Amino acid sequence: MRTSLGAALAAVLLSAAPATAAGEDGGFAIEDPRVTESSGLAASRAHPGVYWTHNDQDRPRVFAVDSRTGKTVATVTFRGVGTPRDMEAISVGADGNVYVGDIGDNLDGSWDHVWIYRFPEPERLRDQTVEATQYTVRYADGPRNAEALMVHPTTGRVYIASKHEDGGGLYEGPARLSAGGPNVFRRIGEVPWVTDGAFSPDGDELVLRGYFSARAYAWKDGRLGAEKRLSAPIQRQSESVTYTVDGSALMYGSEGTNSEVARVPVEGARPAPSGGGSAAPGTSGATPGPPGGSGDGGGGGGNTTVGVLVLAGAGALVLLWRRGRRRG
Repeated sequence: MRTSLGAALAAVLLSAAPATAAGEDGGFAIEDPRVTESSGLAASRAHPGVYWTHNDQDRPRVFAVDSRTGKTVATVTFRGVGTPRDMEAISVGADGNVYVGDIGDNLDGSWDHVWIYRFPEPERLRDQTVEATQYTVRYADGPRNAEALMVHPTTGRVYIASKHEDGGGLYEGPARLSAGGPNVFRRIGEVPWVTDGAFSPDGDELVLRGYFSARAYAWKDGRLGAEKRLSAPIQRQSESVTYTVDGSALMYGSEGTNSEVARVPVEGARPAPSGGGSAAPGTSGATPGPPGGSGDGGGGGGNTTVGVLVLAGAGALVLLWRRGRRRG
């Protein structure tokens, strides 16, 4: 009887566990003890399965983390820039460059300017120092705190979402950043409290997350469109989000030592062919939360299915146990 119960339990647990197909990026924990404030997350375009992250107040450096192991496979230090103040975001552009947003301002307006650093994504993953370009950023309506920087995958335009308890703004940078003078970012939309954001690989959707929720916005002609709430994992300190490079899932990150990165599949997405850097046309988006819900799910829409399977399995095991007792 114990053997039967054990086999049945194993079958239930195996059927309930969310599967990750071969070649897909799964959730992972960042093992590097140097990464204690993982504030930004971006999928590498040059190295599938690798994610770039960084600390808040640190030296000018970023870490390349292998999603299969959680281990750092490269530490890239960039020179040619000043001392970072509060690096909060990272994004990889279609131009093959990594953009780091030194855009935090916890005093909500103590800096009259912030910075963006840009450097080419390395062809080889190894510890190295690279030359970077530093861009000065000012906001048309005055200084503010921000934690989200997104590079559009088609136009290459840079956007910043400010962070405020009463709601923030979405800011659009110039068509091309200039290293020769201030780059003025102008407010083009209203957004909620935002800790990070990411464009879908096809550029048709913008995802913004906060501490307790995430939202997706249709993106057309450079402006926010229809909004929908997403199921996002509850994390220790919800700080980052990025799409997988094929657009099949969203990866949600948190701060703290050994912080976890959770994978939430994108509903209806068809992964791009192997080696492709974008989702299939018209398949952007993410798993929506329940209609009218808060979007504050604890680990993505798949958890509901898992819970139902586990409850059903538990009921089956109780019936087996009762029948066994009668026969005994």
